[in-house]
Amino acid sequence: MKKTANILVTGGAGFIGSHTVVLLIEQGFNPVIVDDFRNSEKRVLKGIEEITGQIPVVHEVDVVDKEAMHAIFQQYNFEGVIHFAAYKAVGESVQKPLMYYRNNLVSLMNCIELCEEFEVKNFVFSSSCTVYGEPDDILVNENTPIKPANSPYGQTKQVSEQILKDAIDSKNGLRVLCLRYFNPIGAHESSAIGELPIGVPNNLVPYVTQTAIGKLEQLTVFGDDYQTPDGSCIRDYIHVMDLAEAHIHGMKWLSRQKDDTYEILNAGTGVGVSVLEIIHTFEKVTGTALNWKIGPRREGDVSQIYADPKRAFDLLGWKTKRSIEESLKDAWNWEQKLANEK
Repeated sequence: MKKTANILVTGGAGFIGSHTVVLLIEQGFNPVIVDDFRNSEKRVLKGIEEITGQIPVVHEVDVVDKEAMHAIFQQYNFEGVIHFAAYKAVGESVQKPLMYYRNNLVSLMNCIELCEEFEVKNFVFSSSCTVYGEPDDILVNENTPIKPANSPYGQTKQVSEQILKDAIDSKNGLRVLCLRYFNPIGAHESSAIGELPIGVPNNLVPYVTQTAIGKLEQLTVFGDDYQTPDGSCIRDYIHVMDLAEAHIHGMKWLSRQKDDTYEILNAGTGVGVSVLEIIHTFEKVTGTALNWKIGPRREGDVSQIYADPKRAFDLLGWKTKRSIEESLKDAWNWEQKLANEK
């Protein structure tokens, strides 16, 4: 894949998307962002420009709008697609399942069909460790049996992977890599971009930082009666820049494969960290006390899961480099910058 290749990045103004766009630009690619800013903010674009010195190319389009997406595919000669655009809040998906199915599945199918029509070969899909459901083993690899999803969000990711597999089995000429993310946290080290949740955060770390800064009054830990060492849920927290790098490695790897390639890889650290450990580590590395309490379990949450990342290293030569302490420091620096701008 040549350095100047056009890469479509759906949801490219979101948390993971924006950090991936930065790396694509820095490595000489031409990312084209498609985002309707439903779950993101346009200020992110200025942050990308601040880091890279380049004004990002953006089309304000809903990926579910196939006609609008068709026009974008006509405008550019894409060599790859990184498909981030999707709803992703577990709790919200339980309350609004049809909204999740329509948005997450139709947007994916639009992208696949347009890739087929315009002969775009390389496709990196934003999947999730939620596809494993409640696994029998805490440490999961790509061969871990898939259990029933704990939420409609998880179900959309399971179905999306199956759609991509079926498309490949039909010999449609695509090369697909599904990256099963674990829990991305942190921010770019410059603090120019980071996680920007709309409304009350659904993810733990932005809730921690917003509580620490005083934007939120109190952090609730959803359950302390799980079968874990301290009773709180355990997750695999990965720095967003490490995760962004996985996409670059993945796109380059796909470009060297034969047509009709389908691969699934875990994108995590291989280390499980509990919710209470996140709180205590945050307090230690920032010197800031948190106001928190124990609350009831949250519907749709898996008790504990973390990645076996070995296959990703074997295939892509990729592994995480940043620690949980570094991730929390970057997240806190980003939160402080947001507060200082107001």
